[in-house]
Amino acid sequence: MAVLEGIEPVKVFSFFERLSAIPRGSGNTKAASDFIVSFAKERSLHFRQDEANNVVVFAPASPGYEAAEPVILQGHIDMVCEKTPDCAKDMTAEGLELVVSGGKISASGTTLGADDGAAVAMMLAVLDSPELPRPAIEAVFTSDEEIGMVGADALDVSDIRSRRMINMDSEEEGVFTASCAGGNVTKCILPLSRCDRPGEPVKIVISGLSGGHSGEMIKTGRANANMLLGRLLFALSKSVPFSLCSVRGGMKDNAIPTQAEAELLCEDEAAIRSFCENMRAVFASEYRNTDPGLNVSVLPCEPSMPLAAGSAAALICMLVCLPNGVQVMSTDIEGLVQTSLSLGILETMNDRAEASFCVRSSVESQKQMLTDRLACLMAGLGGRTEVSGDYPGWEFRQESPLRELLSQVFEEQYGRKPLIKAIHAGLECGLFSGKLPGLDCISIGADTSDIHTPRETLDIASMQRTWRLLTETLKRMK
Repeated sequence: MAVLEGIEPVKVFSFFERLSAIPRGSGNTKAASDFIVSFAKERSLHFRQDEANNVVVFAPASPGYEAAEPVILQGHIDMVCEKTPDCAKDMTAEGLELVVSGGKISASGTTLGADDGAAVAMMLAVLDSPELPRPAIEAVFTSDEEIGMVGADALDVSDIRSRRMINMDSEEEGVFTASCAGGNVTKCILPLSRCDRPGEPVKIVISGLSGGHSGEMIKTGRANANMLLGRLLFALSKSVPFSLCSVRGGMKDNAIPTQAEAELLCEDEAAIRSFCENMRAVFASEYRNTDPGLNVSVLPCEPSMPLAAGSAAALICMLVCLPNGVQVMSTDIEGLVQTSLSLGILETMNDRAEASFCVRSSVESQKQMLTDRLACLMAGLGGRTEVSGDYPGWEFRQESPLRELLSQVFEEQYGRKPLIKAIHAGLECGLFSGKLPGLDCISIGADTSDIHTPRETLDIASMQRTWRLLTETLKRMK
């Protein structure tokens, strides 16, 4: 028996569960893309699939809506794959284990992928319901949104006619997103050299942090495990002799890392343990409200070749001095982060260290400023940067008939007005706005919590209400 069987609307939750059975982490979306292609073929719907694994499905208008302008429904098929330290699931090959509890859906030990599986499920349900009164649908399923909107960037839009689009990649019911930040991934690369030195191998692990989406959650002040690791190593270097071998932390450039570790050789393991216990107490006090599970531990590990003293110093300096977190708050919209960056992935190879920052800003010049700052600092350390996945912001549109229609339907159904806001995160609306001049778009979604973490949940009742909002809005698009 399916875990979500019988939950209304049945089609929406059935498609969500079927999608959840398919591994679809960013960069691994072919199977999910093929699933949508099979869906379209089975229903004789016109579609196209491209080399980036994007799929566009075209559905004709309902009777009486033939003269209405089509509408784009849009969401992404990939998800962020994070799991708890004790979870043995291979998320590249195995589907999710869904759990229903307290009116919410989660996945056992892993992220749920409601970002953006919820949108995909609703889009498929609309396409699978010819009885719904609606205009023609241009359903755009994009790939690899979570690693820089790669699919949307590669998408050919020449056959898309509509200039109104409902994106369903928001995570808070009743909040209509009408503007978003632009961003990029800036990878900082530092050359390293190594030389043999004596010492006992130990591993320092910072773990138990809260994490979260590095755009939406950056203003909460949650700790970044990679940055704490750099701070600890610098403080340790002033107190206890050691030779640094490697550092690593984080799995996704757009998620605040929850764990980071350093392997080193030391002469006095007891001194290392004592120092790390003191730092644990300091960190726990500083982040008692945002990261109550924070821990610092010292564990045994296999020996490896240590870094030369100059390389170790440069690496620690990089982790201490590179900027991280909120840089500028908006002076136009109260409470909105305007510019930020987050060190999401840190790793060392034999000859180099790489630190991947997700850079975001709703002001293009400040996004460039941060990118330039990282490049300047890395050059001073003898390193360099590589920029990828650059995407534009989405500017607020003063006149939006689509936003007004959705707001009207929302107020009738909920008895209150929706909140119209800008977010400090990237949405594909920015890329589509650039590709489709004059596009009128809005982003909506059901309540999800703790996205990009294994604590992620999707609220069932909220999903049901969002479905009613969507279908009633489509009904009024004559």
